[in-house]
Amino acid sequence: MKGHTRVHDGGCLCGSVRYQALGDPEWVAHCHCGSCRRNTGAVLATFAGFTTSSFRYVTGTPARYHSSPGVTRSFCPGCGTPLTYETERSPDEVHINLGSLDDPQSFVPTLHVHAAEQLAWLRVDDDLPRYARTPRDSKPIPRDRLGRGE
Repeated sequence: MKGHTRVHDGGCLCGSVRYQALGDPEWVAHCHCGSCRRNTGAVLATFAGFTTSSFRYVTGTPARYHSSPGVTRSFCPGCGTPLTYETERSPDEVHINLGSLDDPQSFVPTLHVHAAEQLAWLRVDDDLPRYARTPRDSKPIPRDRLGRGE
């Protein structure tokens, strides 16, 4: 829609840090990597990828943590809510933790990444493509190979 840009609001549990993302995400994905599990305290994390130029903090200042080489995660310094993931591999993107959005229901995942690290007992009943790492550096895992730790 020309002239109309969707605004997506989000923030932390305590309300100290708020942000906005404009437009539509580049992608929405479930991530199964161990780093995201530890960061969120959940068995998988779901992210929406936006361009950095369409994202801004509107209230508060998040804390930043370098969780691994080239990776920075932001979170609320007060309540600890995980907010974003940024990587040097994709310098023009910010990955927003879907659960921190005010309306996460409006974002529908289209793929799974780091499926090679998916917990063996986790069953996600969808037909979305699953990548051992990411679409950039791996091919989709064939359906008959799922659940084998590949």
